[in-house]
Amino acid sequence: MESSLEKHLDDTMNVHGVVGVLAADQQGLCLGAKGNAQVKSAGAISGLSEAAKQISTDGQTSPVVCIESDTCNVLIKSHDTVTMAIYKVASY
Repeated sequence: MESSLEKHLDDTMNVHGVVGVLAADQQGLCLGAKGNAQVKSAGAISGLSEAAKQISTDGQTSPVVCIESDTCNVLIKSHDTVTMAIYKVASY
């Protein structure tokens, strides 16, 4: 699994505008991080995704959470047991 995850993280980092990527498990343990993504944020990222699931219309699907700042946008989404956060350069 590690090599598959590393490949996905590398492939995501090669997308135009992406400056960081992080993968976390359901308990908030960082599975991998590249670029501007900070390992210490894995728990918060996992928690945000879980909170978003609880307030979605059906309570089961995991919506995309977007955090916007002046310099960066962070897109967070869970799938199965992994939560991904993609850090992108803010576009105007």
